[in-house]
Amino acid sequence: MTDIALHMTDAADLLFDLALIGGQLATDDGLRTAIAISLFTDARAAEDDPLPEGGADRRGWWGDVVPPIEGDTIGSRLWLLRRSKVTATVVQRAREYAAEALAWLTADRIASTVEVEAEAQHSDRLAIGVIITRPGGPERQRFDFVWSAIA
Repeated sequence: MTDIALHMTDAADLLFDLALIGGQLATDDGLRTAIAISLFTDARAAEDDPLPEGGADRRGWWGDVVPPIEGDTIGSRLWLLRRSKVTATVVQRAREYAAEALAWLTADRIASTVEVEAEAQHSDRLAIGVIITRPGGPERQRFDFVWSAIA
């Protein structure tokens, strides 16, 4: 699996850009780009999800309107936590949202296991760690993402 590589340019605003090496698009033959897209693309909020600031926009990627495979969607609901105070409940929801967004890795047999860790680093910062075990053997990769939960 090879993707065009993305790199985070602004952690506070979760901005990513294409990675370049010598003026050429860089590629990612690992999973960092796929995981970043899965976690930081806004999935559509469920009907019973409380929306931030009483809004009405349930967001979601437009391509999920008619997915090629029923239920095969992109993104996570982590955006729902963006303005939340980091409490034990918010940390648990972040872990659940991240695991939900990454479930496709095991469903598509890219990973044999996906472990998600979430922790409060301050009252306004949340860290998510993802540990991937690949099916071919004991190779484990860890990916860490930190962002401010209060914009």
